[in-house]
Amino acid sequence: MQLQIKLINVGFGNIVSANRIIAIVSPESAPIKRVIAEARDRGVLIDATYGRRTRAVIITDSGHVVLSAVQPETVKHRLNIKESSSSLEEEE
Repeated sequence: MQLQIKLINVGFGNIVSANRIIAIVSPESAPIKRVIAEARDRGVLIDATYGRRTRAVIITDSGHVVLSAVQPETVKHRLNIKESSSSLEEEE
């Protein structure tokens, strides 16, 4: 079995490895704001918003935190499309 790399667009042409995503959350809550601040302090924050308002926070298994200007539901939808298209390819 070969590990297949799946990439997902998180806005403005920025791409994240879908295999590494642990969570896609909204940035409004205080605990998520703390996660963002801690990631910034550790140097593992990736701002992919191009100066726009942060609408989704993507947490990866490597500890990186990615800020996206795309809604969490949109990122989830893109992730689901990637998963369903790859499962169709496996069946063929």
